[in-house]
Amino acid sequence: MRVHVGGDHAAWELHQAIVAHLTQAGHEVTDHGPHVLDPEDDYPVAVLRAAEAVAADPGSLGVVLGGSGNGEQIAANKVRGVRAALAWTPELAQLGREHNDARVVAIGGRFTAVEEGLAIVDTFLATPFSGVERHARRLAMVTAYEQDGTLPPEPTT
Repeated sequence: MRVHVGGDHAAWELHQAIVAHLTQAGHEVTDHGPHVLDPEDDYPVAVLRAAEAVAADPGSLGVVLGGSGNGEQIAANKVRGVRAALAWTPELAQLGREHNDARVVAIGGRFTAVEEGLAIVDTFLATPFSGVERHARRLAMVTAYEQDGTLPPEPTT
C-alpha cells in the first residue's frame, strides 16, 4: 500500500519509527517530512503535503503526526476530499476507517508510545471502510456539504 507520512518535530521519534516500520513491512512510503529535527518547524508544511498526496492518489492512505495530533488532523481535514481521524488507540483507528472511511490518521507523538503508534498505524492500514449504509449515508452528507455547502435535510419527525 502507498502511505504518505508527514509531521513535525514534536513527533520526530514516532515519525521515524513509523516510516521505518512501514518500509520494512513492504509498504510504498513517501515521507513528506520533516527530514531533520528542527524544534521551530511548522506542522502544516509536511502535513498538508501528505494530505494533498493522499487526496491525489485514491489508492493511498496517510499518517500525520505532531505533539497532540489535533492541529495535524485539522490541517489534513482542510484538504478537499480528505477525512482525517485522530486516534490514540488502535480501536479508534479502526473505527475511523470502518465508520468514517478516513484516509488519514492523526497521532499525537507526545501522548503515544512508539509501540502503540505502530499498532495504531497497522490497524488503520489493515481496516477497510465497512460500507454499511448508515455510514455511507452520513459520509454523503458531509461530502455534499464540502462540495457545495448543502446542509443535510432536517428530520421530519
